[in-house]
Amino acid sequence: MDRLFAPDPDDGAAPDDDAPPADAPLAARLRPRTVEDVVGQPELLGPGRPLRATIESGRPHAMLLHGPPGSGKTTLARIVAAGAGAAVEALQAVDAGKAEVRAALERARARRDPARAEPRPTVLFIDEIHRFNRTQQDALLPAVEEGLVTLIAATTEPPWSAVSPALRSRLRIYRLRALGEADVLTLLQRAIDRRLLEREGEEVRAEPEALALLASRSAGDARTALGALEAAAGLARPSAEATGEGLRLTITAREVSGALDRSVIAAGPDQPHDLLSAYIKSIRGSDPDAAVYYLAGMLAAGEDPRTIARRLVVSASEDVGLADPQALPLAIAAAEVVDRIGMPECRIALSHVTIRLALAGKSSAAYRAINEALDHVEQHGVQAPPPYLRGRLSDGARPQDYDYPHDRPGGYSAQELLPDELAAADHRFLRPAEHEQVLLERLAAARRARGRTP
Repeated sequence: MDRLFAPDPDDGAAPDDDAPPADAPLAARLRPRTVEDVVGQPELLGPGRPLRATIESGRPHAMLLHGPPGSGKTTLARIVAAGAGAAVEALQAVDAGKAEVRAALERARARRDPARAEPRPTVLFIDEIHRFNRTQQDALLPAVEEGLVTLIAATTEPPWSAVSPALRSRLRIYRLRALGEADVLTLLQRAIDRRLLEREGEEVRAEPEALALLASRSAGDARTALGALEAAAGLARPSAEATGEGLRLTITAREVSGALDRSVIAAGPDQPHDLLSAYIKSIRGSDPDAAVYYLAGMLAAGEDPRTIARRLVVSASEDVGLADPQALPLAIAAAEVVDRIGMPECRIALSHVTIRLALAGKSSAAYRAINEALDHVEQHGVQAPPPYLRGRLSDGARPQDYDYPHDRPGGYSAQELLPDELAAADHRFLRPAEHEQVLLERLAAARRARGRTP
């Protein structure tokens, strides 16, 4: 229990000051400490590549490491700090608040104090920075700009949505890829060769088939693969065979299968973003089988169902839209089910709405109309409405001249509603597709009533 409340060894320590304890997770004990020891990421770490040059120069800059879980973001942050001889302040954005950030910055200021015998730079590593809101992120700007800390932020989310524009403009973005199967296999074999799984009096071996299975099922996540390998060794321990020198454990495919969590899905290098993209495009393409398959893949991989529900609400307007007005309230209802009930039961509501949206008619007319209107406003500004449409207190208003449509046959008024310049140019924002006959007929009737060409 004493260790549970001991200071974090990363709390201002240099990366090389403390080796992980013997009972630390395998991934922590195998963590590379030099750039030569890192597996994968040749685009960033190969000879002459940008991140490697930064590490070798010993002069780090503020950066954002963007990549899937287990791709080495934390490891690279530590190696960058080590190359600069800097102290590390490591924060998890999911747990840290204003007080923790302020305390880290104060310690950084104290290290840089010229009165110290050896002033020292600080690398501030913030993992999952997308968990900070925009105000929290922008509060880091002064410390980054004055060089109080070298900020290294990490995220699994797309940079343009994870980080505020102001902070993002001050960071150099490096994209890390999920490790390939060969890379993961190298790490697994390294753990065996370095005897990191062994207890006193043990010898641990692994069948090649077992390591290959683990590498193929880890989705490029080194942390997941090493954690499963450690669990597999535990499963193999009861059946260890005695030798003249102690116990021999052999990890087979059976132990690996037992150790693998069902959430480990081999789904390509950019999971979960590829799955979410494929999911929405399958709904748009009216393929319910593909859509439900990708939905299952996301749920099995641990995707937050609220993220899926939000995308369903967007799809209901963007892709189904005016073709089925009931799609949007149905998607909103599914989002409410997710909030109220959660997993595993909410999976049924998500499946329900996924299938309904996939089979619904499709219309992007509303999506295209608002985008066109916004583009026009951005380029030309907003013109004043005709006097009869303005509010009573507005300058030049003539509300008494407004022609009330409900007093007209069919509910159509002949009065022009666009500003004069747009009406004269017969400017149109809503352009239904040829297959959207109901919309085309209704729009044509309204335009004819105003004396305009359908």
